[in-house]
Amino acid sequence: MGMKFIQPKYTIKDLLSDFPDDDACISYIFSMRYSEPVCPECKAENSFYRVSTRKCYSCSHCGYQIHPTAGTIFHKSSTSLTLWFHALFLFASSKNGVSAKEVQRQLGVTYKCAWRMTHQIRSLMTQGKSPLDGTVEIDETYIGGKRRGGKRGRGTDKAAVVGVVQRGGSVRAKHVDNVKSASVMPILRNNVVLGSAVMTDEFPVYNRVGRDGYLHEVIQHGIKEYVRGNVHTNTIEGFWSQVKRSISGTHHAVLKKYLQFYLNEFVFRYNHRDASVPMFHLLLARA
Repeated sequence: MGMKFIQPKYTIKDLLSDFPDDDACISYIFSMRYSEPVCPECKAENSFYRVSTRKCYSCSHCGYQIHPTAGTIFHKSSTSLTLWFHALFLFASSKNGVSAKEVQRQLGVTYKCAWRMTHQIRSLMTQGKSPLDGTVEIDETYIGGKRRGGKRGRGTDKAAVVGVVQRGGSVRAKHVDNVKSASVMPILRNNVVLGSAVMTDEFPVYNRVGRDGYLHEVIQHGIKEYVRGNVHTNTIEGFWSQVKRSISGTHHAVLKKYLQFYLNEFVFRYNHRDASVPMFHLLLARA
């Protein structure tokens, strides 16, 4: 089963209309963070006005200043807010992610600036902590690196990743040092409710799934068995396929030390595929 991103449309026309300049951006951030601002100094209500020469608001009674971008990804950035919002839009409107080179080309900033912006935006895209239940699939995959002696998957120097997905629900993905039981089983226990039905392939690391309090079903890929009634791992394998196509097509390669940030991004996209608000506004609210 492939990944589907069914998001309400928010177009570049909407972006330019809503946020034509930095004033509109800072006003939006201020209204989102301080809907009914009360001055912490003099307790005056709704007394703040925009300081035209700075990204701040000042109390008309006592002069106390509020900086709406403090504590956000925009804080202490010399890049204009319109460019930041455009970068958020690029992330929101792309199914396969956005590379720093693409942000550099689209916004006309330096590569160093674009790289920092993309990593700051990815920091907003967390995986969530709600436990998975019902019917769950767990599987491991390997990303990047080089094959050794023509090998694929296990036994290569590729980065190992373990994923858990609830059918019809959310997914989790974690970069691990290895796919031994000590690395894999805690991911299952920390993310899946005991008693859930867990589908795996025949990889021996999953042999103790049943002993740990789950209803364990195994699909035998080694004998070319891919579906047996309700037993399969097609959902998580569809997620892996999307991740690998996106990394290969958009980023070409990802360093292991940054891989988890990219996994978080793809997990976030998957988990919010049916959100009732545009992805742009989801990211903006987190920013």
